[in-house]
Amino acid sequence: MQLVKTGRDNLLRPLQMVSGIVERRHTLPILSNILIKKDGNAVSFLSTDTEVQIRTSADVGAGSEQAATTVAARKLVDILRALPDTADVTLNLLDRRLTVQSGKSRFSLQTLSAEDFPTVAEAPEYETTIELPQKSLKALFGMVYFAMAQQDIRYYLNGLLLIADGKNLSAVATDGHRLAYCQIETDQTYERNDVIVPRKTVLELQRLLDDSDDPVRIDISSTQIKFTFSGIELISKLVEGKFPDYTRVIPKGYKNRFTISREQLQRALQRAAIMTSDKFKGIRCIVDAGSLKISSTNTDQEEAIEELEIDYTGDSIDIGFNVTYLLDILGNQKNDNVIIELGDANSSALITLPDNPDFRYVVMPMRI
Repeated sequence: MQLVKTGRDNLLRPLQMVSGIVERRHTLPILSNILIKKDGNAVSFLSTDTEVQIRTSADVGAGSEQAATTVAARKLVDILRALPDTADVTLNLLDRRLTVQSGKSRFSLQTLSAEDFPTVAEAPEYETTIELPQKSLKALFGMVYFAMAQQDIRYYLNGLLLIADGKNLSAVATDGHRLAYCQIETDQTYERNDVIVPRKTVLELQRLLDDSDDPVRIDISSTQIKFTFSGIELISKLVEGKFPDYTRVIPKGYKNRFTISREQLQRALQRAAIMTSDKFKGIRCIVDAGSLKISSTNTDQEEAIEELEIDYTGDSIDIGFNVTYLLDILGNQKNDNVIIELGDANSSALITLPDNPDFRYVVMPMRI
């Protein structure tokens, strides 16, 4: 039976949208596959890892029949990528084999039954619904996602806290050593609802969301969150657990502060980072009247020293940081300048932006 007949890109595009969460090797082999369902001209593509599920569709079907199968996602994507851009592609299903044909190229792939594919059951009802432009959600997540923990035993840190409260939508991420917070205002009003969105879901959304005014709809239940945008439906389980009280972490009332060129500071830190090791990413910062001195050393007694002029008249402070945490924030911003606020050598630093009062980035000091 012929499932699909279309141009290569018409088929590759929806497959790439859903294949990002698929792992090549899985304890359950069918989860390395993608579910393809055909109903006349409409063909849907679905992938899941049992925690996250992505579905999209395209009008690429051939014939009026209904059919469904599953096939290795990465393998099919790799085949299509290797074909010429302008190629026409047909997918045929026969005797539990999916045949991919384009010109004189022909591939025969093993399939597994669509009936055995474990889809995520959608929540019966959602408590909160949010609608906003895709670019707004992408920017909100982009301000904080890099501070999420990765494979931390405190599982509630392996994600992003999303808070709907009043007209505001806030996002918070922390790995216990640094914290990023950002808030945007929407056109709607909500009752307060806090949920933890898994790390994998956030990273996948950053890949899929457009930098456009096209809408994204967010539906939230007690155990699940659903994002619907641009013909894509992404359903994700939520992380259970209580997120730390971030309001207690964000410093208030620091008197020592200065504004510095983001790009100038970023380049100085990148140069200083060359002399750090893979295991120890510490740099030393000495803030004094009119100057910021950055230095780093390694076990070979090699040293890097950078000195930047700053408009500063506060206390003299000698403090250490993980340079990666500073480079993460500077690399994820487009602002010309950043504001750095300091307490003393044992207090966390607070980094803010001159034109965005709703953003906070906190970095704990480290012993050098």
